[in-house]
Amino acid sequence: MAEKDDFLSRINEHFSHLSKGQKLIASYVIDHYDLAVFMTAAEIAEAVGVSESTVVRFAVSVGYEGFPEFTRALEKWYKTKMNTVSMVGKKYGKASQSDLLNTVLRSDMEKMEDTIANLDVEAFELAVDIILKAKKVYVVGLRTCEPLAEFLSFYLNMIRPDVVLLKTTSASEMFEQMIRIDEKDCIIGISFPRYSMRTLKAMEFANDRNAKVITLTDSVHSPMNLYSSCNLLARSDMVSIVDSLVAPLSVINALVVALCLKKPKEVKENLENLETVWGNYQIYLNDEINFIDDEPILNYSLNKEEED
Repeated sequence: MAEKDDFLSRINEHFSHLSKGQKLIASYVIDHYDLAVFMTAAEIAEAVGVSESTVVRFAVSVGYEGFPEFTRALEKWYKTKMNTVSMVGKKYGKASQSDLLNTVLRSDMEKMEDTIANLDVEAFELAVDIILKAKKVYVVGLRTCEPLAEFLSFYLNMIRPDVVLLKTTSASEMFEQMIRIDEKDCIIGISFPRYSMRTLKAMEFANDRNAKVITLTDSVHSPMNLYSSCNLLARSDMVSIVDSLVAPLSVINALVVALCLKKPKEVKENLENLETVWGNYQIYLNDEINFIDDEPILNYSLNKEEED
């Protein structure tokens, strides 16, 4: 089956053209597919807060003849998801621990190599420039992408002021946190399959407010690219039931390093202030590494600047 005919791809392809109510349905079905697969059109309508006719129109709007065909496609997709665990058992059930380790590590290495080969350098440089110039930077990553968003926002806070990590359990709370976003700001959205509709909504909202939108996702076919002017791609497909975050994390590391090299004096000053605070309030023990003195990248950049 061609990718455009896949259940999830169909919804992603048509998402930007759906009505407000239909987007709510799409979000619910993707986020709660294990429940939606057993629900009638009326039950989905009640769960989302729309009319039953809106659910039926939604099925047609994403390319199906009606709700029954939509349900069959959802059921097929659901079975594929549920079969993942059994496929993993068949593939790795008789493998030794060392074989498992080698397989997973080599798979991650493959994703790294693919990311290196396909990452758009111009997009990467544009992302660095956007982050440096933005008045405020919003970062959003939900579900398995939440650790990536927290990691990025943690280091962005050391590099520049006004960094907001969007942490929420609902779309309405997310919009409340970014209600003042405008054309002077930027948002970094991180999402990999299964794509988060809440993250996509945040990016759509930011785009409607003319903010700069940066996305970190897995492919050019990702719905996260719909509202983004700067797309950073990193492979993240699963070896088993676990998302591989190695390549995306490396791209984030590269962003942080590039930003540090652009503003070495500011970063060093921020780190020195933090070190003073940590010392005054005994945040860390005395045997902790003093990473300011041991930071070769910042020191190298500063020394080179002084020589020039």
